[in-house]
Amino acid sequence: MNLKDKKIIVTGGSGFLGSHVVEKLMERGCLKENIFIPRSKEYNLTIETEVQRMYDNFKADIVIHIAADIGGIGYSKTHPASQFYNNLLMNTYVQDLAYKNQVQKFIGIGSVCAYPKFTPVPFKEEDLWNGYPEETNAAYGLSKKMMLVQSQAYRQQYGFNAIHLLMINLYGPKDNFSLESSHVIPALIRKMIEAKEKNKKSIEVWGDGSASREFIYVEDAAEAIVLATEKYDKEEPINIGNGSEISIKELVETLKELIDFKGEIIWDKSKPNGQPRRRLDITKAQKEFYFDAKIDFRKGLEKTIEWYKMNRKK
Repeated sequence: MNLKDKKIIVTGGSGFLGSHVVEKLMERGCLKENIFIPRSKEYNLTIETEVQRMYDNFKADIVIHIAADIGGIGYSKTHPASQFYNNLLMNTYVQDLAYKNQVQKFIGIGSVCAYPKFTPVPFKEEDLWNGYPEETNAAYGLSKKMMLVQSQAYRQQYGFNAIHLLMINLYGPKDNFSLESSHVIPALIRKMIEAKEKNKKSIEVWGDGSASREFIYVEDAAEAIVLATEKYDKEEPINIGNGSEISIKELVETLKELIDFKGEIIWDKSKPNGQPRRRLDITKAQKEFYFDAKIDFRKGLEKTIEWYKMNRKK
């Protein structure tokens, strides 16, 4: 699919991942006026009439649905009901009305949180239904999983071209650095930089450091989404990641070195580790639309730290 002359809605297009996707679309030659970003203050995507108004105001050929009620493990643990409700309604209405408004293609951005807690590593797409997700973010993961079910059902009954991408943990410039709702990398970066500036002798980190995670730099993730939009048209979900993992303990040590934080790490073992391990099998993305992540993890961390230092509010 040549995107150059398509009219594209990017929900969440002003957010962390969405803003990078918009940049990638424009690199492909998409005109700014052909990309529509519905802002939450103008369109409440959990309300059906608001979603229809969005489609009335912009006749889209393609919808890339990134908008989500999302946060780190602490946020998911304290907001499971609102996360489930908001994401379920948003995903359902945006996709249903995309079909009803004759959108040519719908790209749903799913999550690694949809996988079962004890999925064999690396996670293969075929294992998605072999168990219940990790409890602390199950409500979020299942709300995303229902978007996949809807995509496949609409393809089966209506012939609607909807695809679903299973996204691993993101990091990079423009991330959410709030200590209340951020994911692990931005939270650690902020904690260490602030502790260093205030001469604090230690910081607390949730869990015991044994859990492992795979991370993908946000620009790589955005490139994967645009490639899938151009080249992938099948019902099976596709993993988006870089195929490597790092323990939280090793991540903490790497960030300490990059930030030059000399303090002690106090592991709060009363807090959850989350899913024990996360690493995706990425062979399908490589085969179907030739995606390979390009940014080295350490280099990506350096860029993220630099961005935060330049853009934070003191």
